[in-house]
Amino acid sequence: MEARLNPMGHQVPMKALKHIIAAGKVLEESTLPRATQELVKIRASQINGCSGCLDMHLKEAAAAGETLIRLNLVAAWREATVYTDAERAALELAEQGTRIADAAGGVSDEAWADAAKHYDEEQLSALVMGIAIINTFNRLNVITQQPAGHYEVGQY
Repeated sequence: MEARLNPMGHQVPMKALKHIIAAGKVLEESTLPRATQELVKIRASQINGCSGCLDMHLKEAAAAGETLIRLNLVAAWREATVYTDAERAALELAEQGTRIADAAGGVSDEAWADAAKHYDEEQLSALVMGIAIINTFNRLNVITQQPAGHYEVGQY
């Protein structure tokens, strides 16, 4: 598979990408647990069919100590017993935030309230921003058909 376009090879998209990447780096400094951040990125990327982001975030999560069983079960998180209630709330919010067009009201009050039980406002803000940022990268990669499999931990 070859990419349709290399956004990093052009001045305007590269400038924009630098800002989005920087925003993602800021979220890594938040108090939202790193495992939660990676699980949410993985789940949104699964939904959106973004192989590039899956390649990146599965490798980053594994390097950060995430277990293979938890990584393999993200797609079936509702039935899996390896996630905390807080992680489940974050994954539900990520799913609803990624599938906005599938629900007339967007993210449900129930999903929001469940996430708010487990995360403070700073963490919720980081979670929402993380969902938005990963969806941006997913769409960019899917539209331009970025190939996957060559990412190395810490590359970006």
